[in-house]
Amino acid sequence: MPGGRYDFSINTIIGPNTSLKGDIETGGFTRIDGSIMGNVQAAGRIIIGERARLKSDVNGTAITIGGVVFGNVIASESLTILSTALVMGDIITRRIKAEDGCLIHGRVLVCPDNESWEQTVSEHRDAQGVKLALPVFTKNTNS
Repeated sequence: MPGGRYDFSINTIIGPNTSLKGDIETGGFTRIDGSIMGNVQAAGRIIIGERARLKSDVNGTAITIGGVVFGNVIASESLTILSTALVMGDIITRRIKAEDGCLIHGRVLVCPDNESWEQTVSEHRDAQGVKLALPVFTKNTNS
Protein backbone atom coordinates (compact mmCIF):
# COMPACT_ATOMS: atom_id res chain seq x y z
CA MET A 1 0.00 0.00 0.00
CA PRO A 2 1.90 3.11 -1.14
CA GLY A 3 1.99 5.72 1.62
CA GLY A 4 0.23 3.30 3.96
CA ARG A 5 1.36 1.55 7.09
CA TYR A 6 3.09 -1.24 5.13
CA ASP A 7 4.98 0.81 2.56
CA PHE A 8 8.29 -1.06 2.26
CA SER A 9 10.08 1.31 -0.11
CA ILE A 10 13.48 2.17 1.36
CA ASN A 11 14.04 5.91 1.77
CA THR A 12 17.62 5.82 3.09
CA ILE A 13 20.43 3.31 2.56
CA ILE A 14 23.80 3.40 4.31
CA GLY A 15 25.70 0.81 2.29
CA PRO A 16 28.54 -1.53 3.17
CA ASN A 17 31.98 0.11 3.36
CA THR A 18 30.32 3.42 4.25
CA SER A 19 31.22 5.21 7.50
CA LEU A 20 29.37 8.20 8.88
CA LYS A 21 30.00 10.45 11.86
CA GLY A 22 27.07 12.52 13.07
CA ASP A 23 23.39 12.19 13.83
CA ILE A 24 20.99 10.95 11.16
CA GLU A 25 17.28 11.73 10.92
CA THR A 26 15.24 10.04 8.20
CA GLY A 27 11.62 10.30 7.19
CA GLY A 28 10.94 6.67 6.41
CA PHE A 29 12.33 3.17 5.98
CA THR A 30 16.09 3.06 6.60
CA ARG A 31 18.59 0.28 5.83
CA ILE A 32 22.05 0.40 7.43
CA ASP A 33 24.87 -1.92 6.34
CA GLY A 34 27.82 0.36 7.11
CA SER A 35 29.27 2.04 10.20
CA ILE A 36 27.74 5.00 12.05
CA MET A 37 28.98 7.00 15.01
CA GLY A 38 26.03 9.22 15.88
CA ASN A 39 22.38 8.80 16.75
CA VAL A 40 19.87 7.38 14.28
CA GLN A 41 16.27 8.63 14.31
CA ALA A 42 13.79 7.32 11.73
CA ALA A 43 10.11 8.07 11.33
CA GLY A 44 9.70 4.53 9.98
CA ARG A 45 11.28 1.09 9.99
CA ILE A 46 15.01 0.50 10.46
CA ILE A 47 16.99 -2.54 9.35
CA ILE A 48 20.51 -2.85 10.71
CA GLY A 49 22.31 -5.46 8.60
CA GLU A 50 24.63 -8.20 9.87
CA ARG A 51 27.78 -6.27 8.97
CA ALA A 52 26.59 -2.93 10.34
CA ARG A 53 28.44 -1.38 13.28
CA LEU A 54 26.76 1.47 15.17
CA LYS A 55 27.88 3.52 18.14
CA SER A 56 24.47 5.13 18.31
CA ASP A 57 21.18 5.46 20.05
CA VAL A 58 18.61 4.10 17.59
CA ASN A 59 14.97 5.24 17.45
CA GLY A 60 12.35 4.00 14.99
CA THR A 61 9.01 2.27 14.68
CA ALA A 62 9.87 -1.34 13.82
CA ILE A 63 13.58 -2.13 14.13
CA THR A 64 15.46 -5.25 13.05
CA ILE A 65 19.04 -5.64 14.28
CA GLY A 66 21.46 -8.09 12.71
CA GLY A 67 24.73 -6.30 13.44
CA VAL A 68 26.33 -4.50 16.39
CA VAL A 69 24.73 -1.59 18.24
CA PHE A 70 26.54 0.15 21.11
CA GLY A 71 23.74 2.39 22.37
CA ASN A 72 20.13 2.43 23.44
CA VAL A 73 17.34 1.21 21.17
CA ILE A 74 13.79 2.58 21.24
CA ALA A 75 11.28 0.89 18.93
CA SER A 76 7.76 2.29 19.20
CA GLU A 77 6.13 -0.77 17.56
CA SER A 78 8.45 -3.78 17.62
CA LEU A 79 12.05 -4.94 17.79
CA THR A 80 13.56 -8.06 16.23
CA ILE A 81 17.07 -9.05 17.27
CA LEU A 82 18.62 -11.61 14.93
CA SER A 83 21.01 -14.38 16.01
CA THR A 84 23.95 -12.41 14.57
CA ALA A 85 23.24 -9.28 16.65
CA LEU A 86 24.99 -7.71 19.63
CA VAL A 87 23.20 -4.90 21.50
CA MET A 88 25.12 -3.10 24.25
CA GLY A 89 22.56 -0.73 25.72
CA ASP A 90 19.04 -0.43 27.02
CA ILE A 91 16.04 -1.47 24.94
CA ILE A 92 12.55 0.02 25.14
CA THR A 93 9.82 -1.39 22.89
CA ARG A 94 6.22 -2.56 22.79
CA ARG A 95 7.07 -6.03 21.39
CA ILE A 96 10.35 -7.92 21.12
CA LYS A 97 11.57 -11.04 19.36
CA ALA A 98 15.12 -12.20 20.10
CA GLU A 99 16.57 -15.14 18.20
CA ASP A 100 18.79 -17.76 19.84
CA GLY A 101 22.41 -16.70 19.71
CA CYS A 102 21.90 -12.93 19.91
CA LEU A 103 23.69 -11.05 22.69
CA ILE A 104 22.05 -8.29 24.73
CA HIS A 105 23.83 -6.41 27.50
CA GLY A 106 21.48 -3.88 29.06
CA ARG A 107 17.97 -3.49 30.38
CA VAL A 108 15.05 -4.68 28.27
CA LEU A 109 11.78 -2.87 28.94
CA VAL A 110 8.64 -4.04 27.14
CA CYS A 111 5.68 -1.65 27.44
CA PRO A 112 2.56 -3.09 25.82
CA ASP A 113 0.15 -0.27 26.70
CA ASN A 114 0.32 3.44 25.83
CA GLU A 115 0.50 4.68 29.42
CA SER A 116 3.50 2.55 30.39
CA TRP A 117 5.15 3.34 27.02
CA GLU A 118 4.87 7.11 27.49
CA GLN A 119 6.09 6.95 31.09
CA THR A 120 9.05 4.67 30.34
CA VAL A 121 10.24 6.65 27.32
CA SER A 122 9.88 9.92 29.23
CA GLU A 123 11.86 8.58 32.20
CA HIS A 124 14.56 7.24 29.85
CA ARG A 125 14.92 10.57 28.05
CA ASP A 126 15.07 12.43 31.39
CA ALA A 127 17.83 10.07 32.60
CA GLN A 128 19.76 10.54 29.33
CA GLY A 129 19.52 14.31 29.72
CA VAL A 130 20.97 14.09 33.23
CA LYS A 131 23.83 11.85 32.01
CA LEU A 132 24.67 14.36 29.27
CA ALA A 133 24.64 17.26 31.73
CA LEU A 134 26.82 15.58 34.38
CA PRO A 135 30.22 16.06 32.64
CA VAL A 136 29.52 19.79 32.38
CA PHE A 137 28.89 20.06 36.13
CA THR A 138 31.83 17.85 37.16
CA LYS A 139 34.25 19.82 34.96
CA ASN A 140 33.22 23.08 36.60
CA THR A 141 33.49 21.76 40.16
CA ASN A 142 37.02 20.39 39.70
CA SER A 143 38.52 23.74 38.73
